Amino acid sequence: MNPASGASNLLTMRVMAYNNAFANHRLLNAMAPLSQAEFEAKRVNFFPSLQATMNHIFVVDLFYIDALEGGRLGYEAFREDIPYPALPDLKQAQLALDRRLIAHCDALAGPDLDAIVEVQRGSRIQRERRDRLLLHLFQHQIHHRGQAHAMLAGTAIKPPQLDEFFSIGEAPLRAAELHALGWREEDIWGRQA
Repeated sequence: MNPASGASNLLTMRVMAYNNAFANHRLLNAMAPLSQAEFEAKRVNFFPSLQATMNHIFVVDLFYIDALEGGRLGYEAFREDIPYPALPDLKQAQLALDRRLIAHCDALAGPDLDAIVEVQRGSRIQRERRDRLLLHLFQHQIHHRGQAHAMLAGTAIKPPQLDEFFSIGEAPLRAAELHALGWREEDIWGRQA
């Protein structure tokens, strides 16, 4: 691997982990005014409610982050479909997972992206390159947040912008969330901020 491209790939994984936490934070905060009944309400989508969709994101994150960290949790992560029925509890648990993913990506060195991660899948072990597993996880999160975003549009709450993270010119649009999360642009982008 070209050392320059390796550094770029590491930065990409780090920034995607931060973007993931930012988008979860913004989306879950937007949902805060919903009543418990609205959060649980049946809606048209792959998962039948905002509660089920956001809990699915959490459970799958738990499954893959544990594997990325070398854990053996496996399908035990799916023991409960809705481990956090109330939004405030889910928000806190998701933030903790998001911080674990950021810490994992922050600790990676170039060769780590090529390393094989063992994912416990019941009676078999899936072996996957770390970079591909991370990209799969990020795509999964984006996919289901998009579904939750569409469901939120069916409520009285205006869905938040989830794509104001990467452009330098949009830094003022994300400043409040970054401050709430305790981050600065330099923390995410390094000297490129």
